[in-house]
Amino acid sequence: MMATVTNIPGFGGELIMPTDDAYDRKRAVWNGMVDRRPAAILRCLSTEDVVAAVRFARESQLEIAVRCGGHSVLGLSVPNGGVMIDLSPISEVRVDPVARKAWVGGGSLLRNLDVAAQEHGLATTAGNVSHTGVGGLTLGGGMGWLARQVGLACDNLEACTVVTAEGRVVRASESENPDLFWGLRGGGGNFGIVTEFEFRLHPVVGRALIADFVFDAANGPDAMRGWRDLLPDAPRAATLTASATTVGGVPVVNVGCVWVGDMAEGRRYLSTFRELGTPATERVREMSYVELQSISDDPNSHGVRRYSKGHYLTALSNDAIDAFLARGLSGKRTDPDWARVPNGGFQAYGGAIADFGDDDSAFSHRQTLVEFGCGTSWVDPGEDDERVSAARAYGAALAPFANGVYVNALGDEGQEGVRRAYPERKLARLVDLKGRYDPDNAFHLNQNIRPAAREAPNPR
Repeated sequence: MMATVTNIPGFGGELIMPTDDAYDRKRAVWNGMVDRRPAAILRCLSTEDVVAAVRFARESQLEIAVRCGGHSVLGLSVPNGGVMIDLSPISEVRVDPVARKAWVGGGSLLRNLDVAAQEHGLATTAGNVSHTGVGGLTLGGGMGWLARQVGLACDNLEACTVVTAEGRVVRASESENPDLFWGLRGGGGNFGIVTEFEFRLHPVVGRALIADFVFDAANGPDAMRGWRDLLPDAPRAATLTASATTVGGVPVVNVGCVWVGDMAEGRRYLSTFRELGTPATERVREMSYVELQSISDDPNSHGVRRYSKGHYLTALSNDAIDAFLARGLSGKRTDPDWARVPNGGFQAYGGAIADFGDDDSAFSHRQTLVEFGCGTSWVDPGEDDERVSAARAYGAALAPFANGVYVNALGDEGQEGVRRAYPERKLARLVDLKGRYDPDNAFHLNQNIRPAAREAPNPR
């Protein structure tokens, strides 16, 4: 079998084998816990290369994984003994400033899109870490700092070029294969490999504010309750944020927002947060929009060991706030090592996200008030069990208040997580779609929607 890997009909990209010098570097992904070994890495230069890669993997009965930015917590873009289809060389971004559109290669990172569009004073919603892949972000939904103004990344998607599990190339839009287009907007990588995205762009003021008001643990609950009360009436230019973190070995609470829009108006809005109490520290930073998009890059750098949990909440009760601030430790330890306790955060939804109908796309839970996420990162493999258990405890503490989950925030929850990501009626529609576009479940290294037509191979 391995001898045939050296001769893939129609493939003009770069083939990397386990004996090649670049192999370990190209199989490495964002989460340092992932250490799997593909039989071959196929770095594609074109849609035709992706077609050849899919056909080769199917004919050779090799497991398929698709890599773009490699940010999946589970490292789903790296198969053990299968074929990694690496889209990262397909990264060109073309912008038409008159039509306000961008055509983005399926392997592009968010920074490519942000920089190219901002050269013309334009942008569309992209995530908060610029080395994230456009593909994974968009196919799962695509939350970002512009979402409350213009909708999610998937809401601004106008068309896709897709390679199906059969190795066919199809176009998906509202007028061409609209069923597939519906599923691609929130259904993840279940239905095909997107080699080009066509986005709608919007005029965006090129300046942003990040405002953090830091409270000590004693004053944190009151500040959080006041922050919660600001959520329903917040301007769309503001995405309210809150976090429970550790600074200098001491737990602190941050409340504030990220503002993209008129700077004078944004600074006036900050007076609202100053009414929540007297913070220990106030930090207000003005920067360009492109700088904002990369401000979280270093804390989210590659190679560190990571584990996380997430939830959607449609309401934020006092009990939920208390659970958030306890960070999964309630009743367990009286004197914790806060440096090892997972950090937690809330990010506001609403605004334009809720303007789109829930049936317009596969993305679900449009009425979410806030998204919760907790995560921990470390270097020493000897801490794996402790760190993972702590993050699970934090996630479990918020679970009673949750109404769903963002599919891109799922980790090792398996089918239970998929059922939480989509309402039952919508999941049934996705299962039917999967049965039509990928009945053999060739694309199953994802948050997998299993086809009903036949039993899926290699179920997780």
